[in-house]
Amino acid sequence: MNLHSSGKLFSLLPQNYQVSISSTRVLASLLFSTKTPTKPLSSSDSSTLRRRIEAIRDPRASIVPVLDQWVKEGNNVDKYQLVSLVRLMKDYKRSNHALERAGLIQVSEWMTGRRFFTLTTEDAAVRLELIHRVRGLEEAENYFNKISVKLKTKYTYGAILNGCVREKSVQKAEAVMQEMREGGMATSSFPYNILIILYSKTGDLDKIPPLVKEMERNGIDRDKYTLRNLVVASVAASDISGMERILKLTEENPELGLDWKLYAMAADAYLKIGSIDTALTMLMKLEKLMAFRKKKAVFNFLLSLYAKTGNKHELYRIWNLYKPSSESMETSYRCMINSLTKLDDIEGAEKIFEEWESQCTTMYDFRVLNGLLVAYCNRGLLEKAEAAIEKAVQGRTPYASTWHLMAKGYAEHDQIPKAVEMLKRAVNVGRGWKPDPILVNTCLEYLEGQGDTEEMKEFIRVVKN
Repeated sequence: MNLHSSGKLFSLLPQNYQVSISSTRVLASLLFSTKTPTKPLSSSDSSTLRRRIEAIRDPRASIVPVLDQWVKEGNNVDKYQLVSLVRLMKDYKRSNHALERAGLIQVSEWMTGRRFFTLTTEDAAVRLELIHRVRGLEEAENYFNKISVKLKTKYTYGAILNGCVREKSVQKAEAVMQEMREGGMATSSFPYNILIILYSKTGDLDKIPPLVKEMERNGIDRDKYTLRNLVVASVAASDISGMERILKLTEENPELGLDWKLYAMAADAYLKIGSIDTALTMLMKLEKLMAFRKKKAVFNFLLSLYAKTGNKHELYRIWNLYKPSSESMETSYRCMINSLTKLDDIEGAEKIFEEWESQCTTMYDFRVLNGLLVAYCNRGLLEKAEAAIEKAVQGRTPYASTWHLMAKGYAEHDQIPKAVEMLKRAVNVGRGWKPDPILVNTCLEYLEGQGDTEEMKEFIRVVKN
C-alpha cells in the first residue's frame, strides 16, 4: 500500500504550526510536579526517613509501613520529599525499573489513601502509566474505570490509550480514541501520533491516511512526532517515495524545523535496501544539524549508522571530530568499540578501549570492556579476553554480564569446565539477573556427563539462588 495514495496526506502544514509535547515528556514532568513546590530533601528534615527506607533489604518489600510509622510519630511529609525518596531506591538494591515504578505506585496510593494529598488528573495519569508498566494493562483499565468522572480528562485518557498502543491492542485503542473524540478530548496531535505508531506496528497501514485526514479536518497541526511516525509508516510499507516526500516537506518549510531524527530514519531505511550512497548523503545532512548541538545521542546514532555503511574512514572522521571528553563518555566509547568490531577492526577497537581506560579516573564501567570481550570471544581470541579481564579486575568487581559473556565464549569453543566456573562467578555477582538457559543446560549436561554429583548439586544450588 502507498501511503500517499490518498492525495494530500503530506500537504504543507498550516502557517500557525506549533510543536506539541510528547507523552513521555508530559508524564516525566507530571511525575515531579506539585501544586506547592517544596525544598529538596536535606539531612536535617528527612535523613531519618531516608535511612529507614534504605534499611529495607528486600527489593519486593513495601515501604508503606515505614511511611505510616513516620507520620504516626508526628513527622511532616510532602509530595516532593516522597518522590525524591522513591528515586533513591534505585541506588539501594532497587535498581530494577519495574520495582522502582512499583515503589512510585506505593507512594501514590499511600498519599491519596491517607488523604494527605488531593489526587489530580495529572497524578492519576502518572499512576495509570505506572500500573500498566508494573501490573499490566488489565489492572490499568480497572483503575481507570474506578476513578471519578472528574479525573477522566485528556491526561488519563491519553495514559490508557498509550497503554493500549504499547500492548498493540488495536480494538481497545480505537475504543478509547472514540471516547476521546466524543468527549472533545482529541484536540491535540498526541492521540493521533500514537495511533499512527500502533498502525505501523500492526500492519494496519491503510488506517493511517484517514487518520491524517481527520487531523486536517479538525485543524490539528502535525508536529515533528507526527512526521517521524509517518516516516516509520512509510518504511514499514516499503514506500521510500512517501518517506522522501516527508523529508522534502520539512526541508521546504523552515517553520517545521529540520529534525535530525528524520535523517537518521531515512539513512537507516536506505541502508536496508542497499542504497549506501544515498544513506551517506542523509548522514551528511544529519551531521550538519548535529554540528550546532553535539548531543551525545546524535553522535552515537552517527557512529552506529556509519558502521552499517561499512565506511571505516567516515566512522573515524566522525569519532575524531566529535568524540567526548569526560562527560558521559562511557556510552560513546562503547558505541565506537562496537562499531569497529562490526567492521572487523579489532586493532582499532583495542586502541579506542585503551584510550578510554587511560582516562577512566572514576567508576570503571565494565560494559565498555564487554564490547571488546564479545569481539574476542566471537573470534576465538580467548587468551586476549582473559588478559583483558585479568588487568581490569585489579581492585575491581566485574559485572555479572562480564563473567556471563566469558562463559558463553568458553562454551562456544568447547571449554566447558571454564564456562561452568565463569557462570558460577556471574551468578554470585548478579542479583535480579538471569543467565542464558541454553548456557545453563550446556553446563549441566557437561557436569552430568562427568558423573560429578556433588559439583552438579553445587552448581544447581548457585544457579537457583
